[in-house]
Amino acid sequence: MSKNHFVAFVATLALLLVPACRPCAAAPERPGRAAIASAHTLATQAGFEALAAGGNAFDAAVAVAATLAVVEPQSSGIGGGGLFLLHRAADGKEVMVDARETAPAAVDARQYLDANGKLDQDKSWNGPLAAAIPGEPAGLVWLARHYGRLPLATSLAPAIRIAREGFQPDARFLGELAHRAEVIRRYPAAAALLLDHGEVPKPGWTLRSPDLARTLERIAAQGEEGFYQGELAQTLVAGVNAAGGHWSLADLAGYRVKERAPLAFDYRGWRIVTAAPPSSGGVLLAEMLNVLGGYDLAKVDAAHRLHLVVEAMRLAYRDRAEYLGDPDYVAMPIARLTSAAYAAKLRTFIRPDRATPSASLPDYRKPGAAPHESVHTTHFSIIDADGNLVSATQTVNLPFGNGMVVAGTGFLLNNEMDDFALQAGTPNAFGLVGNDANAPKPGHRPLSSMTPTFVIGADRVGVLGTPGGSRIITMVLEGILAFIDGELPQAIVARPRFHHQYLPDVISTEPHAFTAEETRALEKMGYVVNAGERTWGFMNMVSWNRKTGELHAASDPRGASGSGVVK
Repeated sequence: MSKNHFVAFVATLALLLVPACRPCAAAPERPGRAAIASAHTLATQAGFEALAAGGNAFDAAVAVAATLAVVEPQSSGIGGGGLFLLHRAADGKEVMVDARETAPAAVDARQYLDANGKLDQDKSWNGPLAAAIPGEPAGLVWLARHYGRLPLATSLAPAIRIAREGFQPDARFLGELAHRAEVIRRYPAAAALLLDHGEVPKPGWTLRSPDLARTLERIAAQGEEGFYQGELAQTLVAGVNAAGGHWSLADLAGYRVKERAPLAFDYRGWRIVTAAPPSSGGVLLAEMLNVLGGYDLAKVDAAHRLHLVVEAMRLAYRDRAEYLGDPDYVAMPIARLTSAAYAAKLRTFIRPDRATPSASLPDYRKPGAAPHESVHTTHFSIIDADGNLVSATQTVNLPFGNGMVVAGTGFLLNNEMDDFALQAGTPNAFGLVGNDANAPKPGHRPLSSMTPTFVIGADRVGVLGTPGGSRIITMVLEGILAFIDGELPQAIVARPRFHHQYLPDVISTEPHAFTAEETRALEKMGYVVNAGERTWGFMNMVSWNRKTGELHAASDPRGASGSGVVK
């Protein structure tokens, strides 16, 4: 080799050894600004208030979550729980803080049956038996103590102020309240808090909750002990049990937040970081995206792309019913379910031009009823100036939880017991079925669909999630695919949505999700398409373009009070 050829060879080799993402080297290491998207303007403002006080994204998450507990009690609250997905920029740590509710020690599935041995939904949806032990207070304390910079009292200050001074509920709040008013009237403290002389309030009414302000102040001063021990714990146990429940002081004192490794996997060069069990969301996302990774979606027409996505949904939801539960108690084949080999096996069930009837798959229980969907969970997304990320979904389950407030506390309790498989094979409120892996047992956490997620590429980062019951996971799937295709949060959160969950064997769609031609093509393939259902979900998303430095924040236009802000 001549000297000149050798020099050229060395130069070429040097180029090959340079990291492939050369533009990333010049990309901003930190955004320099922050982006917050939540379901309520007051909550977004509270997050920025925490940042202005010197806090980081994790302090802002405490402020946003607590404020949503005040202004969105139909969707979340101190009486509920949540999953908080975190990315810490300083060291790259990624963790899921599991503040999911737990079953009380005295739980007995027979308590939820009627005289004929069938599931009594009034008991699983409404009142004291429906309530699991809340996890959100412990979750907020954990975030502040382990990841935040601010005293808890500073992060909780906006929520305390709003609870005491009051706010005017929006039309969405009042509409959900009208739906649940009959149940709320059963419980005097709930009726006194939420109703106006026993009636659903008119627009312009102010909701004040001095009891909730005092509860939050107690947590701010004493941490988790202020909620799970002492006077407040005694009040909760006495109130729940007087109404017919079976809580104990030990149930509250024994509650613990769990830190779990998120589920992370690659899809076409993108890193997806998402919720691990007790959420089913991450496992199903991995299954669906692994299945879709075997097809070139860009090369098929719109109807056949929809066909492939729906079949991936169907197959993943079938596995949800059989395998998933509380990871502290149930052995689950997560590695197998999320493997490439398993995805290849699932693809063998998919015919290129025909729907695969759910009844033709390996049988799993009986069909669920079509779920009633509403905005009964909440999600917020945060990127701070240093590049810390938070994707958080929190809930009380159905609208206004179990409809019950214990006098003196100021907050609604959840009805998360319905998220257990209270009777194997019988659908819950969302039409989902399950078996012993998700049975109600002392201290167990019910399986969830909450799916807080990060989508991380060479140049772009997306933080997203949504409420929507069993439809959460498919909404996040569609959001991921749209983000990878180059769409911005404003377009993604507004996209019409579609859903399939194995049982019932139908495709549900929002208005204009499919064209008339696409619907006809799918029906010709053998699908039942429920076109033009009412809207669902309330996605809140932020993104960061690390190449250009741009931040975007968007709140779902389906909710009038949502707010996505960059500053």
